[in-house]
Amino acid sequence: MPGLKGRVVGQHWYTPYAFMLPGLLCYAAMFAWPAVIAIQLAFSDYDIVHPVRFSGLDNFIELGHDPRVWIALRNSLLFVVMFLPLTVVLPLFLAMLVNLKLRAIQAFRMLYYLPVITSMVAVAVAWRYVFNREGVVNWMLGLFGAGPIDFLLDRHWALPTVVLLEAWKSAGLFMMIYLAGLQAVPSEQVEAATIDGANAWQRLRHVVVPALRPTFAVTLVLSMLEAMRAFESVYVLTRGGPLDSTLTLGYYIWSKAFEDYDMGYASAVGLLLWAIMIVLAGFNLLVTRRRDV
Repeated sequence: MPGLKGRVVGQHWYTPYAFMLPGLLCYAAMFAWPAVIAIQLAFSDYDIVHPVRFSGLDNFIELGHDPRVWIALRNSLLFVVMFLPLTVVLPLFLAMLVNLKLRAIQAFRMLYYLPVITSMVAVAVAWRYVFNREGVVNWMLGLFGAGPIDFLLDRHWALPTVVLLEAWKSAGLFMMIYLAGLQAVPSEQVEAATIDGANAWQRLRHVVVPALRPTFAVTLVLSMLEAMRAFESVYVLTRGGPLDSTLTLGYYIWSKAFEDYDMGYASAVGLLLWAIMIVLAGFNLLVTRRRDV
């Protein structure tokens, strides 16, 4: 009928919002409302036992003079720098490997993805034994006359070890994201480049990588956010040690909230982490848009 093109007959304006309402209510209850409470606590003094008392900017003034905050921020940024190559570059090559048309390739995809669905606590406990002084890694180093190394007790090795664990567990997720992107690359472009005499590296550089630019943007954002909020692996493996060498903002927030019971100050540090994550995501979006222009 004329005038009804693109609309469902009898549809009301509020129909799509009615379908969205359950999800929006869950989002408000699980994310939006706790965020509002955290912002309120950031400007308050609260230790669970006594009532909430408004303290203005005291928590943020303390934050500026707290050396452990800046140690945690430095470690978190180092975490990002070490984490990105392992979760942005390496999974691309894993995706290219499992994208090959080989027999039982589905089993390899499942094998690479298995750590993603495994509990971080279980994985971290296993890695404690692997990187122990008497663990498998030191046993292998001993075969070459090296070691033993206290990976989790040496302040120079502890943070890279935690980063390696986080990257190993997350690699399967980013591999699947790249795999979806690779399968969306037009095969005609790859075949045309092959006919023109391009080798594998040239096809990757000039055809595949440009086509995966939106995928790179997604993996960069997810990797940065994952690295900045690292907590479980630090909690199980090192508890922020040795000598605060693995103290991240995520772990420091938990420590202030549930060890020192300083909920207000922990919320202030949480707002700092939240602001940094927004800046990193916005910067990545800005750079990606400029390249697409």
